[in-house]
Amino acid sequence: MNRQSFLKAGHAPTLLAAFLYFDMAFMVWVLLGPLGVQIATDLGLSQAQKGFMVATPLLAGAFLRIVMGVLVDQLKPKAAGIIAQIIVIAALFVAWQHGIRSYAEVLVLAVFLGVAGASFAVALPLASRWYPPEHQGTAMGIAGAGNSGTVLAALFAPSLAMACGWSNVFGLALIPLSIVFVVYLLVAKDAPNCPPPKQFSDYISVLKDRDAWWFMFFYAVTFGGFSGLASSLTIYFNNQYGLDPKMAGFFTAGCVFAGSLVRPIGGNLADRIGGIRTLTAMYALAAVALAIASAGMPTVWLAAAIFVAAMLALGMGNGAVFQLVPQRFRKEIGVMTGLVGMAGGIGGFYLASSLGYSKQVTGSYQNGFLIFAGLAVLALLGLTRVKRRWRTTWGAAVAARI
Repeated sequence: MNRQSFLKAGHAPTLLAAFLYFDMAFMVWVLLGPLGVQIATDLGLSQAQKGFMVATPLLAGAFLRIVMGVLVDQLKPKAAGIIAQIIVIAALFVAWQHGIRSYAEVLVLAVFLGVAGASFAVALPLASRWYPPEHQGTAMGIAGAGNSGTVLAALFAPSLAMACGWSNVFGLALIPLSIVFVVYLLVAKDAPNCPPPKQFSDYISVLKDRDAWWFMFFYAVTFGGFSGLASSLTIYFNNQYGLDPKMAGFFTAGCVFAGSLVRPIGGNLADRIGGIRTLTAMYALAAVALAIASAGMPTVWLAAAIFVAAMLALGMGNGAVFQLVPQRFRKEIGVMTGLVGMAGGIGGFYLASSLGYSKQVTGSYQNGFLIFAGLAVLALLGLTRVKRRWRTTWGAAVAARI
């Protein structure tokens, strides 16, 4: 597969629009994580409340991805994306103008930020439907690299909050969001081969396929680990190593950047050697890295190195999962993107909330990390169980490597 073949295969402006939309959406989806130290200080939140605050957008985004998956099939991806962006922009504007004065109010905002997380169910089908099977991993990896927006949040939000107050960060976020919204309106196009709208029963029927559940579990581990860490590491570095919010944000940005950067590489590698082989290696690396992190590293630099390794594995795993999904469920890619994305959000919610709960109850983050490392091992065992069946059934009928 060469670059020229890929460029001729799809619609580059739509792929760019999908990436930019995804990027800005992810930036605001995890925004409460990088701002968590300042928000928690001003509102007097406990460790468990901090964990639940940064986890709530992940959970809301998880379930809203189903809603967006339905809208994608009923209205087509571009229209669904327009609706979602308007809701997020309006929510941030209200939060900026009205202010956030209580734990309850920050949770309400967190739910609306979940709409940004649901962008996953829009951006990926918007891009995917333009590309043939042999280019799915690369196309989905590029669009999915929009999760690099989490880097922007970690890099800039704490510094901006220290300079002009954390509530004003919501207003500043409206600037890039509005610019990308205009670009999206101008250049994004729905693919000409969009499938016709499905009946509600069609969505239920997908869940009767055991492969749908396997993909949901696999993504709950890869994306759940990525998003859960992206939302939690600023608070972790602040609590564990005494870093101020700005420096904790810088360390978080470095870790998250690693995971974001390699998502397209994971998709491309899966195109070359197969998604199953790629995922096998990534789950093993993620499990080892998270288990080591659970012990608590003696220095922040060593901890950062371990989290970079974990994020590299999880980020590449994200790309590999979505090299496989379109091969197995091409006709149901809209609803499957929503379902698999929902599972990823639930995984992120679990990790982020359990870290805060573990810290409050035991005084340590160890149990939260160890349990998620165990889930990575279970995913590895599950992949080993299904790989022979996948390769000899639907895998044998597609042009791409699986």
